[in-house]
Amino acid sequence: MKNYKIAIVNSSSFGKYFPEHLQRLEEIGEVKTFTFDNNIDGKELAHALKGFNIIIASVRPFFYKDFFDNKDELLLISRHGIGYNNVDIAAAKNHQTIVSIVPPLVERDAVAENAVANLLALVRRTTESQAAVKANQWSKRANFLGMNITGKTIGVIGCGNIGSRVAEIFKHGFNARLLVTDPKIDKNWAQKHNIEIVELDYLLKHADVISLNASLNDTSYNILNEREFSLMKKGVYITNTARAELINEAALLRALDKNIVAGHATDVMYIEPSYNDHPLVQHPKVLVTPHTSAYAIECLQGMGEKCVSDVENLVKNVKLESVVS
Repeated sequence: MKNYKIAIVNSSSFGKYFPEHLQRLEEIGEVKTFTFDNNIDGKELAHALKGFNIIIASVRPFFYKDFFDNKDELLLISRHGIGYNNVDIAAAKNHQTIVSIVPPLVERDAVAENAVANLLALVRRTTESQAAVKANQWSKRANFLGMNITGKTIGVIGCGNIGSRVAEIFKHGFNARLLVTDPKIDKNWAQKHNIEIVELDYLLKHADVISLNASLNDTSYNILNEREFSLMKKGVYITNTARAELINEAALLRALDKNIVAGHATDVMYIEPSYNDHPLVQHPKVLVTPHTSAYAIECLQGMGEKCVSDVENLVKNVKLESVVS
């Protein structure tokens, strides 16, 4: 049997709630957990993982060409999630490394529900009012004026696996008018749910709430920038559980200060972890959560199960599912 060494990289949740996942890996080979700086140099990362031929990887660090060019035999990177923009797929292929991801449906409900939950907490000022109670300031309750979501116009940017679920929740849970923009939209799905397919500029001009659910690529990077904020209705709310890089951070801060954006709820940041000296974390109109959208018990179980199954199937020479390289 081949000597397997398994590295769990930058995942604080894998095995935490389901220790049986770790136990199954330990039956295959040596298992070690690593925590690296998110922006560690590829060559340094490769040397640190010398001898490990299987990696279970979080959303960071980056496994780019310089990593693969300096890595010894690597059989598999199993992403503990559905995104893989932190892996150079072409470089992985050139080095005969399999890259697999979690099937989209595993994260669909958890991430979509968190997009809505964070938005509601922001709009209804839940965390602020709770803090007031804890500080024995119940009498300040009239300060925490919020807004209804019911009947509002909601814009969803990126309407694939998760975005479509976000749209369904707003449409059927809040009787909202739904505007969606996505170059690969499922028109039959949109018609079934009475959802309007529109251009981005139209969505920006009419939405009371915007949910960002697009994948990150060359066409979506900074999809919300100065021009886009200038088109928005004054007082718009934004929720983002996709990628921080969909928004130009400096433009967002200016829009918040100009009251164009009434509030921003985000589960993703350019730099993770982000600390309390970060301008967005400090901003009174911003709610930041620490990339926990997938932290629902059903979701984490499914994610861990997929990663373990990837390793087991690799060892058994069984074809892996959800392979991207």
